[in-house]
Amino acid sequence: MDPPTVQFHPIGSLSVPGCDGERLLQRAYGTTDRAERFYRDQVLDHLNPEMVEFVGRMEMAFVGTADAAGECDSSFRAGPPGFLHVLDPRRVAYPEYRGNGVLASLGNISENPHVAVLMIDFVRDLIGLHVNGRAGIIDDTELRRDHPGLPAGDERGRTPERWVVVHVEEAYVHCRKHIPRLRPVSRDRDWGTDDTRRKGGDYFNVRARQNAPAPLS
Repeated sequence: MDPPTVQFHPIGSLSVPGCDGERLLQRAYGTTDRAERFYRDQVLDHLNPEMVEFVGRMEMAFVGTADAAGECDSSFRAGPPGFLHVLDPRRVAYPEYRGNGVLASLGNISENPHVAVLMIDFVRDLIGLHVNGRAGIIDDTELRRDHPGLPAGDERGRTPERWVVVHVEEAYVHCRKHIPRLRPVSRDRDWGTDDTRRKGGDYFNVRARQNAPAPLS
């Protein structure tokens, strides 16, 4: 599971991450100098100690994936602090719990390993961390053999079935200016439930409308 070689593209005298489209638009919109400063000052190809600490206290993350054709999906992952587990400065793992069985994110990763993970602290520091890289899917028993310190859930629905291991290619800050401050409140969670109502029911009335009788003409 060695991390892949990070591809940095030359721009002027710098070697920077990102894509050609970014740089074309930076030139078109006159933001090249600002972008170069950000690449130079904020973007790493690994997690530094402050980033490792940040990941370790996160209770949620937003995950972006795409299939081989580029069709995108974004998803939400949550768990107790530490559920996002830093294996080393170049690898972050997050668990896949029992879900709805669709496996949209994992299906995309099986076709296209590029993954974007966004973590935001809405409570204390109002700051975010982007981690972009290439991911692989590993069964819990296999990863746990090499990393026995992985968190293990003891409730139905919170026991990791498998893990996504992200090889870090880019890690950088998400600025705080538009991040709202939220206040956490305690709540009971029905981890792993198959009860439709407890999962949210037909909140958007999709099933109700699909099963509604056809209108009379």
